[in-house]
Amino acid sequence: MRFEVLGSLRITDGEEVSTVSASKMESLLGALLVRAGEVVSTDEMCTEIWGQEPPRRATATLHVYISQLRKLLRHTTGSASLIETRFPGYLLHLGNSILDAHEFHALARQGRAASRTRRYADASALHGRALSLWRGPVLGELRGGPIVEEFALRAEETRLECVEQRNEAELALGRHRELVGPLYALVRRHPLIEAFHRQLMLALYRSDRRADALQAFRDLCAVLDGELGIAPCRQVRELHHRILVDDDPTVPSAA
Repeated sequence: MRFEVLGSLRITDGEEVSTVSASKMESLLGALLVRAGEVVSTDEMCTEIWGQEPPRRATATLHVYISQLRKLLRHTTGSASLIETRFPGYLLHLGNSILDAHEFHALARQGRAASRTRRYADASALHGRALSLWRGPVLGELRGGPIVEEFALRAEETRLECVEQRNEAELALGRHRELVGPLYALVRRHPLIEAFHRQLMLALYRSDRRADALQAFRDLCAVLDGELGIAPCRQVRELHHRILVDDDPTVPSAA
């Protein structure tokens, strides 16, 4: 059995896919999943579902949702004991089930280790496998509660790091021309992440597009000055200087 939170919440078993149709039960399951193996207090779950103004009978209603969720999981997974009552709230046991977020973080760690030992083909493949697990924003429309929101922000940071590390591995493997298009898209979506601009500059330069590489640096300078009033970091400035003097730069390591 597989629980998936890197996108809309769903439960898969081979080709069979199950979802939770009731929005508050879906929010409850999402919070329990991202904190799997930890006790989530009743107060935390009420805040997750209803915000700062829960209804008068919030605790009693929460107990009903938990009961319904247990029945759903029993029907879906065949186990009635995934959710345990433990003071001051509830704890979800994954047991033999898989959570895609755990798999993602494990692959990202393996990818970083491969990068550190310069196994760039392995690093690229591992980061690629990690990124392929993402189907969309974490938990889709469930964003807003503090538990899910905190988890989603941390997961997104790791995802962007994973993208950066895969790009570094691809650059080290000499795949500069293939990276130009994706990197232009990345700097448009994340204009303040200097690593993506640096990688674009290097990919352009190594693709015999020196003028475009220098223009990419000017574009970054304009964005940083306009948005934050700062200049690019030292690593980007050093790369710019080496492109200016036509001194083929080595691939900077982000490991």
